[in-house]
Formats: sequence, C-alpha cells, structure tokens
Amino acid sequence: MRTGRSLRLDACGARSPVQTAPSARPLGGIGSTRRAMDAVQLDGLNPSPAENGSVSQSEPHKRLSQVDTVVLPFLGGFGRYQRRLVALTWIPAFLISFSQFSDHFLLGQPERKCVRPDQNSTSSVREIFDLIATGNDAAADAEGINVTACMCLEWRFELQSGLQQNVVTKWTLVCDGEWKVHIAKFSLLVGSIFGYLLMGAMADWLGRIPVLLVSVLSVLVFGLAVAFSVDMAMFSTLRFFEGFCLAAIRLSLYVLRIELCLPAWRFSMTMIASLIIVSGQLLMPGLAALCRDWQILQIVIIAPFVLMLPYVWMFPESLRWLLVTQHYQRAKQQMFRIAHSNSVDTATDSSGILSELETELQQKPKTFCVTQLSGTRNLWKNTVVLCVNSLTGYGIHHCFARSVLEGSASHLHYYALAAIAVASCMVLFPVVAGFGRRGGLLTFMIITALASLLQLGLLNRTYSTAHDDTGSRDSLNQRFSYAFSIIGMFSSHAVSTLSIFYCAEITPTVIRGGGVGLVLASAGFGMLTAPLMELHNQKGFFLHHVILTCCTLLCIICIPLLPETAKQPLPETIAEGEGLLRRPILPGEQHHLLARTEVREYSRVQDTPLHQIVNPGNGSVPSNSTVNGVRTS
Repeated sequence: MRTGRSLRLDACGARSPVQTAPSARPLGGIGSTRRAMDAVQLDGLNPSPAENGSVSQSEPHKRLSQVDTVVLPFLGGFGRYQRRLVALTWIPAFLISFSQFSDHFLLGQPERKCVRPDQNSTSSVREIFDLIATGNDAAADAEGINVTACMCLEWRFELQSGLQQNVVTKWTLVCDGEWKVHIAKFSLLVGSIFGYLLMGAMADWLGRIPVLLVSVLSVLVFGLAVAFSVDMAMFSTLRFFEGFCLAAIRLSLYVLRIELCLPAWRFSMTMIASLIIVSGQLLMPGLAALCRDWQILQIVIIAPFVLMLPYVWMFPESLRWLLVTQHYQRAKQQMFRIAHSNSVDTATDSSGILSELETELQQKPKTFCVTQLSGTRNLWKNTVVLCVNSLTGYGIHHCFARSVLEGSASHLHYYALAAIAVASCMVLFPVVAGFGRRGGLLTFMIITALASLLQLGLLNRTYSTAHDDTGSRDSLNQRFSYAFSIIGMFSSHAVSTLSIFYCAEITPTVIRGGGVGLVLASAGFGMLTAPLMELHNQKGFFLHHVILTCCTLLCIICIPLLPETAKQPLPETIAEGEGLLRRPILPGEQHHLLARTEVREYSRVQDTPLHQIVNPGNGSVPSNSTVNGVRTS
C-alpha cells in the first residue's frame, strides 16, 4: 500500500500537503513503475491552481463556512434583523455625501471685482515686457490679462454657491493665492486614499465595528476642528485627517452592508445607498443657503455624526467575518440574537449548524491581510482589473465634466451633474439585472470609450460644406461636445459605481475590507486628476484625456476575464475567491476553449496515471470543465 500526497490551499492561500486515501500499487512492470514515479515527481512540484479554474479542495466545506446557502437561511434569511441593520447603514451614507460634495461650496471660486486697484505694481509689468522681448506674444497677452485682473489691493466678492463667505473669500485666495485652494482639495482626496488603504486592512484584522467606532470619534474631532482653522495651512492639514476618517466610515459601512445581504438583495441594497448619496448632493445647495457661512456649514455637516456613536451597541460585528476568522464564541452569541430577532426557533437544528458550532468553539481566531493577494493567481488579477476600471471611470468623468462646466460654479451645472448621477444609478438596475455584473460593466465601459473617442476625434473633423460658415460649424461642434460629455458622464459614473460593488463580491470575506479599500483608493486617484489639472491651469489636459481614453480600451479587453458573481454566494476564504470561474459571455465561446485536462497537461501539473489511481473519482474538477467555466455541450 502507498499513500499519495496532493496539495491544497489553506485560508491564507498557502499550500500544504494533505494525505489522500491509500490505494493499491499499479501493476504493469517497469513502464507502470516509471509512470508512477513521474506522477509522484509531478505531484511534488507545488502546482498552482488552473489559471481561471477552481481551487481543488480534498475535504468538503464546513456548513459554518456556507453563510449564504446554509447559515443565513437557517437564521431567517434576509429577515427583519438584517433589513434594520441595512437601513442603519444608509443614514451615514447621507451624512458622508455632504462632506464629499462640500468642496463645491467651501472652496468655490467667487465672482470678483476690484475695488481699489494697485497702481504701484511694476514687477508683473516687467514680466510681460520680458515675454515680449523673447518673442512669446501669445504668452505675453495671456499674462497681461492675468496681471491686469490681479493688480488690486481690495476685492469685492460675490459667491454663487449660496454662502456669503467661504474659505476663498475669508483669506482672499485669488490670483497668486489660488493654488492653495487646489492644495486643499488635494489634501482631502489624499487623506481619503490613505484611509481606504490603511483602514481597509485594519477592518480585516480587527473587525468592521472597531474601525467604524474609531473613525466616527476621529471625524468628530478633526471635522469640527476644520471649522476653527486660523489659516489655510491648518485648514488643509485638518482636511487630510477628515478625509482619512470619512473614508474609513464609508468603507466599513459598505462592507457591512454587503455582508448582511443574501445574493438576491446585495445589488439593490447597495444601489439604494448610492441614490441616498446623490440625494445628499441635491440637498447640499439648500443646506449651504441656510448656513450662509462656511464655518457654520462645516459644523452642520460634521455634528450629525454624533448619532453614529450608539452604533457600537446597535450594530453587531459581521457574522461572516466572525465565522471565517474563527471567532466562534462571539458568532454563537450573535447567531442566537439574529434568530431571536427573526423569530426563528433554534431548538430544532435540522441542518446541524449549532452542533457543528459547538465542536469548533475551542478553535483559536485567525488574522488575515490584504497582502495575501500576492500569493494568488486569479484573485489579484481580478482586483487589478477592477482597480483600473475604477480609476479610469472617476478620472475620465472629470474630463467629460470639464467640457460641460467650463469652470462654472452655478447651481444649474451642479444640479445637472447630480441629475446625471441619479439617471446612471436608475439605469444600472435593469442593465445589471439583464446582463449581469460583468456584462453591465462591459456595456457601460464601451459606451464611455465611444463617447470619449468621438469627443476627441470626430469633433475635430470638419462638418462644414462649401456653404457653411465658421460660426455654424463651431456651434455644431459645441452641441456635439455637450452631448458626448453628458453620455460619457452618465456611463463613467455607472462604471465607477459598479466596479466598487463588483470588487466587494469577488473579494473573499477574510480580506474584503482591504480589497474594497484598494478599489476605492484607485477611485481616489482618479478623482485627484481634477485638482491636479486645475493646479497646472489645465496644461496637458488633452494628453490627459487621451491617456484615460486608452485606459478605457484596455479595460474593455480585460473585463471579459472577470468571473460573473450575480446570484452567487460571496466567497469566504481566499481559496474560494481564487476558485471563482470565468464563464463564457457568448453562447458559442466555450466550444473553442481547451478542456481543463488539456490545459493542465500543457502546464505539466495534470493528473498522471498514478494520481488517478491514488485519488480516483476526484470530483473537485468536473470532466466537462474548461479554463473559462463548464462546457455545456
């Protein structure tokens, strides 16, 4: 008798040997013995799982790890308990939206008029003469206009945002001081990026609720301190920490909402939260008009976060996270609490969940980190694709918005952006329901790419004939530019929203906080393009738009490589996330794919004769499976 050895992936993605069932020595002389030795050698090469296939696991899943299919249905499914907690996650989303769109009001550029011109300024005039002497007449004309407009000792400002005073008018951040406004916008976004990255990893290590509580306490401190800033340096620094804390709150609530829902409810509950965020955007001008002063507005935005302090008692830790990290004592208490709230009788444990939980109570908790993505083959690729999608969606959204806004700060343009976001969220429902996550993301990315290409290329062509004049041609180009920009903003907003949600479904529970944090941080990098372009006075904007358009084409190629997650249970461990299948998009695609056995033979990790005899009837990989799913015919 011999004992074969195969490899399996543990929860951290590491490979460990597993003893398989003993079996008889194969017969057949020297040839059979040589084949058996080759099989043993190949089995010891630490083979990795198939590129797009499932992870082979020699032992069946425990019922406690099957949260969507076993645990939650036993506790009442998406019952009254879960619905109440999901509704509690919507309230902070409303508050976060106020801070997210506050830059338009706190840092909006006012209409200005010089009351007392500066007649003694000669240094700026000397710069203009230097430009003329070097032959740069165009730059001299532009510099002359700027210098003439900025040679002033006293200004009169008029804000269009509903406030009587904001940060710009308080510290006269115009002309030479205008760059400080862009730095303030920059600091909030950079703080958000660091918050997503660091606090996402902490949410996987310590849990979702501790991160939420610490972030709420911190945002109250830093957010209220922003209102009492004495100069622009203090304002920008405090805004960095405010963005850090707001990012942690948004991330933890997003993950908690996803992990509370059954597969049929995940997308609808997330889209309702997105609509609530947009409703906060719509209400922000009215709130600014009521406050009148930027300091009062900042206090009104931050103070309601006090209502989130009782969440530490009202909101329990994620049951998924407790089970997958083996916090079984806390999970047991919470399961009885959920069952009682959903009016479920736990006395009749027909599924055996509670009895299995009793046998696992002595297990020690485990910790996980998003850095374990580096040890996977499929999961990290899926995460990178979604990160690029998120960055491209938010980045190119600014390019489209600039074509419509053109520096305007009026309420009309502000409401237009909000209306486009509302329409995008509403259209996402039927599109994703009909095409799935992957098909919907691909559809909106194609629309984004087409709108961007048409705006960059088609509008540069000549629409005129021999009877057209320049004025009518320019007017036609402008109308087409507006149309393509509106379509691009609509589709790019959908791409950004769906990319974040898609990542939350693909990333396993043990590292979901860090995975979603990566995609949200990528979105933050995309949003950074707006203040960066403004800081450089829109120099290089066309090249910037071209690069992002190329990224949309790259995303179109990569999106079909993602697995479909619609109506599927959330992966709990890294092995489950690694084993998600990429099923074909087109009905005939699977007929042109290699079978999994052919792919494994090509990569020298196939089942050899000895492996088939030692481990017969291994049902982990079906015989009709392919690298991209299951062969249907």
